[in-house]
Amino acid sequence: MHRPGCDSEAMEPRDFLCDFCGQDWTQAGPFVEGHHGACICGGCLRQALHVAQPATGPSRCNLCLEERPDVAWSRGKAHLCGRCREQAARVLGKDAESGWSRS
Repeated sequence: MHRPGCDSEAMEPRDFLCDFCGQDWTQAGPFVEGHHGACICGGCLRQALHVAQPATGPSRCNLCLEERPDVAWSRGKAHLCGRCREQAARVLGKDAESGWSRS
């Protein structure tokens, strides 16, 4: 998600917000960005991998924007499907500069 009122032509790290916890990139980095500016921070992703908080019934995943029966983790009104959870973990896991790990 993007900070309300930010300049889409001159985005700064503080303009990118985690859809799940609301922290900006400078507070919560590293981030993985999904479709249409949806983001999840490394902390929320780690929690999604270790703490089961599934939504009740099918929900739309914030990262892939698909209605999914396999929502693996939800926080507030934001949902993450199992496929996006694993893909985001692979992306951050391969980025040595991020310092992110699953544990």
